[in-house]
Amino acid sequence: MAAEQSLMSELIDEQADSPRSHPVNRGTRLLPAAVALLSMLVFVVAAPFAKMPLPQVPAFIPVYESALILNDLITSVLLFGQCVIARSRALGALASGYLYTSAIALLHMLSFPGLFSPTGLLNAGPQSTAWIYMFWHAGFPLFVIAYALLKDKKQSRTMGNTVGSGGLVFVVGTVLCLAAGMVGLATAGERLLPEIILNNHYTPTMRWVAGSTWGFCLLAFAVLYRQRWRSTIDLWLMVVLCVWICDVALSAVFNGGRYDLGFYIGRFYGMCAASFVLLLLLVENTFLHSRLAAALDELKRLATTDPLTGVANRRAFDAALTAHWQRGVKDRSTLSLLMIDIDFFKRFNDRYGHVEGDRCLVLVAECLARTVRRGSDLVARYGGEEFVALLPETDAESAVHVGQRMCDAVAALAIPNAGSPPMPSVTISVGVASRIIETGVEMTDLTKAADHALYLAKAAGRGRVEEAVLTA
Repeated sequence: MAAEQSLMSELIDEQADSPRSHPVNRGTRLLPAAVALLSMLVFVVAAPFAKMPLPQVPAFIPVYESALILNDLITSVLLFGQCVIARSRALGALASGYLYTSAIALLHMLSFPGLFSPTGLLNAGPQSTAWIYMFWHAGFPLFVIAYALLKDKKQSRTMGNTVGSGGLVFVVGTVLCLAAGMVGLATAGERLLPEIILNNHYTPTMRWVAGSTWGFCLLAFAVLYRQRWRSTIDLWLMVVLCVWICDVALSAVFNGGRYDLGFYIGRFYGMCAASFVLLLLLVENTFLHSRLAAALDELKRLATTDPLTGVANRRAFDAALTAHWQRGVKDRSTLSLLMIDIDFFKRFNDRYGHVEGDRCLVLVAECLARTVRRGSDLVARYGGEEFVALLPETDAESAVHVGQRMCDAVAALAIPNAGSPPMPSVTISVGVASRIIETGVEMTDLTKAADHALYLAKAAGRGRVEEAVLTA
């Protein structure tokens, strides 16, 4: 039981910590670094040609942003799931950031001119979409900063409390209201904001606005970089921020306006950035589920195995007896039960000590397990020095033969037992009971009969097999 509790505790901790809390080694850093360098290389190559005009493809925006919205929404759901499991405020902040980007990207698509209406939906003006884009790319780094600051605290979990549905609804509602508020400012309050786009071309003010967005991304990058230790997700968030800087630069600074090379490549950067953390979470979840399945298999083994002898325990025996009994009721099959007891085991313990007593139990259990030859047969430790063998579809004669083989095999071990005057070595007594299973017959009838047969074997001098055949 202690082993089961220990394994369950480790499993819960692993589930709670993944994927955020495992420090990374040098090899793990290589892929994010390579992706960041590749992004910078593409940026350097594309920047001089950012103003190159390309054909207008209005369908590009809904296709690109629909994929981005789904990516960010799935990422948010996975992160909120980790937040609930780990009771982590930090993961809640990061999940909120991805929910914010998903919501505002949807509103950005609806307001984009020429897609659903000539001027865009949501009562958008000529500046609305560009400002929504800036609010979008400036808002996410703030959520990343909140994630980094909360993660760095000593108590980053809501200790002793679970994240309830009410709390999640409140957080989700607040984030959606924030996204709607930013869009409302960019549409209804468009006149309050500086002019950053004119006839599909950016004004000089755009450079200052884009520079401020860069500032938020750089600040978030610096906060992540200054963490005492960084996990895998931190590294990929740093890559996301680098890609976003390139995205804003190509889409709003180095290009001339909409539908040029910088516009298209910048959106491609944004799509890549939306995929990094999602792919990480999916890979982490795959490995986690694999480890979870292996851990559950180990828990099942521990729950049904005697920790000392390695054979099945009383719980496994009771479950197997019930299953065979229920199956036997349907087809009226025969079930045999052997009750096995090590003779004079208390004297053995008193003379040789408990360490040798444990060794004796292990040797006898292994010997009994080797004696049964069918996969359906079960040898289990019933308690103390007592064992049982369950033999489905075995008649009394065959069961007695198995019991005699067990007696001979244990005697052949020649384990010295000077505390047993009749025999110089360890022996066993076996009680056998067999029964054709019928409706109305109780399982306890079989166990009582086997136990009584064991008593008869002991009374007859031990080291032998006695049979008690049940009849209807």
